Amino acid sequence: VSSSSCSYIRVTFKKVNNPVFISEYCDLAGPCDPHVRCVNLSPGYRCDACPQGFTGSSGLEGIGLEVALHNRQRCYDIDECADGRNGGCDPNSACTNTEGSFHCGPCHSGFVGNQTLGCRNHPGLCPDGTVCDPNAECVRPTRRTSFHCECKIGWAGNGQVCGPDRDLDGWPDHDLGCSDPKCRKDNCVGIPNSGQEDADGNGVGDICDPDADCDGIPNDPDNCPLVANPDQLDTDEDGADKQGDACDNCPTVPNFDQGDVLRTIWTTAPGDNNPDQRDSDRDGLGDVCDNCPRVPNTNQVDSDNDLVGDACDTDLDRDRDGVQDSDDNCPNIANSDQLDTDNDGRGDECDKDIDNDGVPNNRDNCRLVPNPYQEDQDNDGVGDICQDDFDKDDVPNHLDNCPNNSKIFSTDFRTYQTVVLDPEGDSQIDPHWVIYNKGAEIVQTMNSDPGLAVGFDEFGGVDFEGTFFVDTEIDDDYVGFIFSYQNNHKFYTVMWKKNTQTYWQATPFRAVAEPGIQLKLVNSRTGPGQMMRNSLWHTGDTEEQVR
Repeated sequence: VSSSSCSYIRVTFKKVNNPVFISEYCDLAGPCDPHVRCVNLSPGYRCDACPQGFTGSSGLEGIGLEVALHNRQRCYDIDECADGRNGGCDPNSACTNTEGSFHCGPCHSGFVGNQTLGCRNHPGLCPDGTVCDPNAECVRPTRRTSFHCECKIGWAGNGQVCGPDRDLDGWPDHDLGCSDPKCRKDNCVGIPNSGQEDADGNGVGDICDPDADCDGIPNDPDNCPLVANPDQLDTDEDGADKQGDACDNCPTVPNFDQGDVLRTIWTTAPGDNNPDQRDSDRDGLGDVCDNCPRVPNTNQVDSDNDLVGDACDTDLDRDRDGVQDSDDNCPNIANSDQLDTDNDGRGDECDKDIDNDGVPNNRDNCRLVPNPYQEDQDNDGVGDICQDDFDKDDVPNHLDNCPNNSKIFSTDFRTYQTVVLDPEGDSQIDPHWVIYNKGAEIVQTMNSDPGLAVGFDEFGGVDFEGTFFVDTEIDDDYVGFIFSYQNNHKFYTVMWKKNTQTYWQATPFRAVAEPGIQLKLVNSRTGPGQMMRNSLWHTGDTEEQVR
């Protein structure tokens, strides 16, 4: 040490037995931004300026440990793609910002070319070269590199060719001249009928055919409008069902709703039957169709419409997934869909080997399909057995609405639960729906009290899309859909109304509906009845009912 200056600084830390001589500020304190060179000086340190692609400090010097620790240099990435020029990339191409730089990507969908030649407008051209109709969109299914074409809303066809679709049912207003069935003209141009039902095969859809079964009797008053029965024979003629014998599933006993209890039970229970005839609670109902399989309840009363009988309904739900613990196959982990791929009684969400093939999920290249040898010829990380069909339900991934659930592959409302939200007999009739297109289309047939049609398929997180078509200008009630249904007084709903309207019954309070789309959380203390009915109609919060 000279008498006029020090070439180093001596500092003693309490937790270090020996003194530390600081000549390496860069290593000890790290005062510079990680992207910048740090130079030790004598004394002190120096940080170079932030590099190209970053903004911030133009350089920094300092002396002393405290300065180094509390005056750190910061450099911030510049988003070149947000400079108003798309980073210098072609304006019709992708620009991707990276740390300290950026790169230009391929042309956007509908454009063809490259960064050298430029991207030229070409409607319908997909990035992989697939050519779609100008009124179609390029769609790339999950885990596939190729694209396919889907006509936009308001258009219909096979994607390569699209034509106008005024009723939004997926069928074009005129024949498109291609061999694909989706190019065929809509058999009922002005009224949605996605299933193209045509009972008499005359080319006119049932929904707009005045005599759908061609038996010489108009649909109204035909007692079997879809089954030819010119004699109109009706053995239970004095009954309430008004169904001719040709289409009555109980021709000698009146049954207005034509309900088939066994069909509903078999469809809503796991599997289609109960070959072992197990009846754990000995109440005369097999476990697969008993809403309290371990508690005797021959009447099967289910007051809150949650498919759990009152006799065993505790409403205890620790993971808050909408499935009470007594029925939950993962009571401590939320899994509203209750999916159990290997049917071992343990839900997939808490099953370490979902497909029961001896390979843990985190190492299994086909988590939903047993493949103990993990064959993978192309080494892409996806096993050969599930390469194009993840859940092995014989529906290819690109056509499968639920590619990770082998038990659901399409929308199907052919079986559903009707939930009435207004007191029986209070004002109008209860809801009534008709199902078309193998369960994909559900139609309300008459003005009714408020109610829900709740399908039996259970989902977790899912993207759901569809079309609402209101074919009347006379009435103006709500239309919408529900999700996260737990019971008849706890669910979410999305509702749409055209005009402002005050509900015609002012009891128990005056309910005013405003036009537009509304998202509502229903958590009603009282459940179905006048209070819940008016609260649903009313735009705004109603304490202990709807938010």
